[in-house]
Amino acid sequence: MTGLATLMPGFEGPELPAWVERRLREGMGGVCLFGTNVHSPAQLRALTQAIHVANPHAIIAIDEEGGDVSRLYQSQGSPFPGNAILGRLGDATLTETVGAQVGWELRAAGVDLTMAPDVDVNSNPLNPVIGVRSFGADAEVAGVHGAAWTRGVQSTGIAACAKHFPGHGDTAQDSHVSLPTVTADEATVRARELAPFVAAIEAGTLTLMSSHILVPALDATAPATFSRPILRDLLRGELGFEGVVVSDALDMAGASGGRGIPAAAVLAIHGGCDFLCIGTANTDEQITAILAAFDEAVAEGDLDAADLERAVRRVQDLGASLAAARSERPVPEGLRVGQVPGLEAPRVRDAFEVTDAAAHALSTGREVAWVRLEPAANIAVGASPWGPFALGIEPVATVRPGDDPADAVAAIPAGALAVVVGKDNHRHAFAREAIDALRAAVPTLAVDMGWPDVSAGYADVATYGASRLVGEALLEAVAS
Repeated sequence: MTGLATLMPGFEGPELPAWVERRLREGMGGVCLFGTNVHSPAQLRALTQAIHVANPHAIIAIDEEGGDVSRLYQSQGSPFPGNAILGRLGDATLTETVGAQVGWELRAAGVDLTMAPDVDVNSNPLNPVIGVRSFGADAEVAGVHGAAWTRGVQSTGIAACAKHFPGHGDTAQDSHVSLPTVTADEATVRARELAPFVAAIEAGTLTLMSSHILVPALDATAPATFSRPILRDLLRGELGFEGVVVSDALDMAGASGGRGIPAAAVLAIHGGCDFLCIGTANTDEQITAILAAFDEAVAEGDLDAADLERAVRRVQDLGASLAAARSERPVPEGLRVGQVPGLEAPRVRDAFEVTDAAAHALSTGREVAWVRLEPAANIAVGASPWGPFALGIEPVATVRPGDDPADAVAAIPAGALAVVVGKDNHRHAFAREAIDALRAAVPTLAVDMGWPDVSAGYADVATYGASRLVGEALLEAVAS
């Protein structure tokens, strides 16, 4: 029994490589598209059509969260606000509408599965990878809006993927580069981390993504992606999830670090995953090595052939159902992309947190001098235009780690208000130093377009997102 149907590699570039096409014809389960695969709507549609010609039941997945993480809009910044703003606005109907709009745009592009929504509860303000991708720090908020977004996107025939089970919100590490640990006790994990996943399951999510994190309260030894107690006993047995379990990318350090991707693939199927996201720039040789590892593990008794067969069947069934949805639910004629009625910039501003001092500073009518704080890009977000800079705002200075903040101070015109804009300002020493230096020299307004720690004092204005739409709302707030 081949495990090819369980594999979902990524590849570089706008065209379908010959080896991927061949593997799809042989029965590979699907592919995951990333920013490098998306150059234009017409190009993307041609690519997805080529994939479905090679395998009509192939599942084409993409990371489209409708906010900071956006592959459809990687090159220009997203026209959607992102989860944290939706959570703060508190309108589940609006959240469902956003999910549906994202779904129809994915359908128009020929995609089948979005790796969203992120239903992690971002309870740790030092979290380096979730942040504004979360609907909030409250489990009930995350559950209500995660369920609403799921209903919206799946109403279009796109499969949702609630992530990152059993919850990546209470970590201060990024599983792309390490193996984070959630140290909360079992009662806390169940009440906080698991609750939004229960809501997404009840909303009918077709898939769910595992996380490469340790949760000792649930399994003291294995990361969730490899954990039978977490994926088989808890998720399937206790929570009753019957859909497809998608692994987070196996090229991440939290999964393959120290063992390699083929060994990680075996452990993921053994643990309870069905559909394996391999990574972003995979090769035919990697697929061959993974299939050989499956065969060897089955032969040596390290992997039950029945587990592999069940995973194959789940992926194939999902692929068939999504193919049927493509033919049964046509994309509405005249679909207007990149906009959600009722969610223009003024509405987004309602989610901002503005201190009294910031409101006063904005009322003075001073000339504005923009300063950009540029930390290393969040790996999940990738390189993408953000905030007001996605709309063409040219800062008088850009400060990066290692830069001298005095250069930014010197760039501020006399009498101007320095509006210094960053993401997660409190987490970055260079950002704190730049804000402190500016405040000591000139009138300064600190804007945090990430997940702020307001008590730290580096967010006079907190926007809870950095998409292009949020940047437009910030420009209006500064100009008003």
